[in-house]
Amino acid sequence: MNAKNVRNFHVPLPHDLYDQLRSEAERSNTPATVLVRRAITFWLQQRKKAALHHAIAEYAAEYAGTEDDMDADLENASTARLLSEPENGL
Repeated sequence: MNAKNVRNFHVPLPHDLYDQLRSEAERSNTPATVLVRRAITFWLQQRKKAALHHAIAEYAAEYAGTEDDMDADLENASTARLLSEPENGL
């Protein structure tokens, strides 16, 4: 990691959480800072996915049953394609 692209962030942790983090770092032979960075990255990715899911669900609910709900040509082509494929064991 390039020092120019890094910022430190001080996070006070309760003793039990700190102890768990240190134990996991030792068990996995991975620095605690790496574990925390991975955990934060994962959490932020999950939040981004949830926000996208929410936005799509809102859009779908708003436009359900309208002209923008489904492209009729696309729906017909998709249905025809699915009906022409073997059942693949289903």
